[in-house]
Amino acid sequence: MKAIIIARVSTEEQKEAGNSLPAQIVRLEKYCQNKNFEIIKNFSFDESAYKDKRNDFDDILDFVIGQKEKTAVCFDKVDRLSRNVFDKRVSILYEKALKDEVELHFVSDGQVINSHLSATEKFAFSMSLGLAKYYSDAISDNVKRAQEQMIRNGVWPTRAPIGYKNVRVNEKQTEIQVDPDNADLIRKAFEWYSTGNYSLSTLRKRLKDSGLAINTTLSQGVMDWILKNPFYYGEMVWNGKKHPHKYEPLITRDVFMQVQKVKEGWHKKPFKWASKPFVFKGLVKCSLCGCMITGEVAKKKYRYYHCTNYFKKHAKSEVDWIKEEDFIEQVAVLLKKLQMPDYVLQKITDILKKSHEDESDYFKRNITILEQELGRIKSKLEIMYDDKLEGRITSDMYDRKALEYIKKRDDIVMQIENHTKADSNYYIEAKKVLDVAQRAYEIFKSSEDEEKRQFLQFMLQNSVLDGRKIDFTLKEPFDAILNANMLKTKLPREDSNLEP
Repeated sequence: MKAIIIARVSTEEQKEAGNSLPAQIVRLEKYCQNKNFEIIKNFSFDESAYKDKRNDFDDILDFVIGQKEKTAVCFDKVDRLSRNVFDKRVSILYEKALKDEVELHFVSDGQVINSHLSATEKFAFSMSLGLAKYYSDAISDNVKRAQEQMIRNGVWPTRAPIGYKNVRVNEKQTEIQVDPDNADLIRKAFEWYSTGNYSLSTLRKRLKDSGLAINTTLSQGVMDWILKNPFYYGEMVWNGKKHPHKYEPLITRDVFMQVQKVKEGWHKKPFKWASKPFVFKGLVKCSLCGCMITGEVAKKKYRYYHCTNYFKKHAKSEVDWIKEEDFIEQVAVLLKKLQMPDYVLQKITDILKKSHEDESDYFKRNITILEQELGRIKSKLEIMYDDKLEGRITSDMYDRKALEYIKKRDDIVMQIENHTKADSNYYIEAKKVLDVAQRAYEIFKSSEDEEKRQFLQFMLQNSVLDGRKIDFTLKEPFDAILNANMLKTKLPREDSNLEP
């Protein structure tokens, strides 16, 4: 009879001499020689028996099915075939053996599967597969338990993140330590990105230029993974949950959270930041094409802004390069318009205070009414429950009415929460907004470039450059203050309603 030899090992077993590929092949060849089998094909591969996609095994199966005469398929052990009793490949070979198209020989187990198999032998084979599956599951469970215990002990069970390294302590044990070559650069990466002046692309370039040395490609995906990994401030994520670890943090949690805020803002503004803190970078669009206005330095000291499409789609006659000083002057004019005379500011403050007192009384009255209604519903639910226990109403009737009352109860609880939130610190927040508007010009003029950009990002939206003029749009509620000021200039100063 012709025979096919199949030897297979998983990665974990390569160190075991008794299960190595050469050892299996020797046993299988000797077995075939003793049985007078003619070996027509020798397959050997290193692949886990528990993978869903085993391409090598699929090729072997195709070869076996393609044989025109009965063939002996020889394995070392049952678990060399599979440790998954539900594997369709097992079913195919098993059915072919029962049809007398092949014979399955398991040399070390002393089992032969063919068409003459008795019920007892079939049962024994099923048990062998089941035990192989149990063995595989047990290994997996042991690994999971060991990893879970390591997590509880604050130990990271796999490869160290970039900025740390796995250091071998002895032949069987490694530990994670701070990588002196890369840790400082990873720390700086968080600090740089937290400023809002970097994209993943520009941050990646700066790290590479600074000498970050890693064994993998520093792609934007890798950069994103680094910036989202809480490991760097002291927490590791395992199975979707955070756990404290025992290693030295590279950053503080505050820096990490600031980076996450910048990342969230980045998803809302799909433009690239430069390494220099241009005040208007990413805040103004071109009126002609809608692209962002970008900044450049000329002669190492002059700052200009122009559309990013200046060298591509636009004719040079259509758009200009604008000095940063011109931009700043236009913003200053706008921010000055937010300022109000003291008598107007005081009058608005008094109105807000009175309005808050009236609103507060209204909310409190509503909350009292809602709480009374909530008490009545709770009482009805308790009475209904007693009626159910006493048999005065059926379970179906109780369930139907209880659902109705529970829905009303939940609606009332939500209304109470909404009223409570609406009543909280309304006057204080409004006063803060007025104060910022009143001091906006002063704050802007006295700030550094990066602070200027952050302040404008807080106040402006959808600003457009048309020629040499910027059409600024203020965010709420600053736009309302500007509109009110514009109307106020048309009113006479002596209006008794505005005078204190």
